[in-house]
Amino acid sequence: MQYEIIELFAIVAFFIGFFGLITSKGVIKSIVAITILEISVVVFFLSLNYTGGVMPPIGQNPEAAADPLPQALVITAIIIGVALTAVNLTMLISLCRQFNATEWDIIKKKSLE
Repeated sequence: MQYEIIELFAIVAFFIGFFGLITSKGVIKSIVAITILEISVVVFFLSLNYTGGVMPPIGQNPEAAADPLPQALVITAIIIGVALTAVNLTMLISLCRQFNATEWDIIKKKSLE
């Protein structure tokens, strides 16, 4: 029951991030929405793969060990998310210096001039 709530939270957070990405008029809000999307996907994958009572795959009994592959994939997704956020913030700084604005409409108008 508790894991279903976590999965539901991750799905709701995903759609909140997706809605924020579609409706945002500012670059900063878009970056925050993308970050919410990334975090919700990681939480969803973690909640799907959780099994209680298993140990790390180091030790005497390898039959009751946790599968390290999903953990490695989630860690990779977290690293890619952090890198994507860093690139987005770098692009935001560049846009602010070039167009002196953080709104998509203003940036689009100034880039067409």
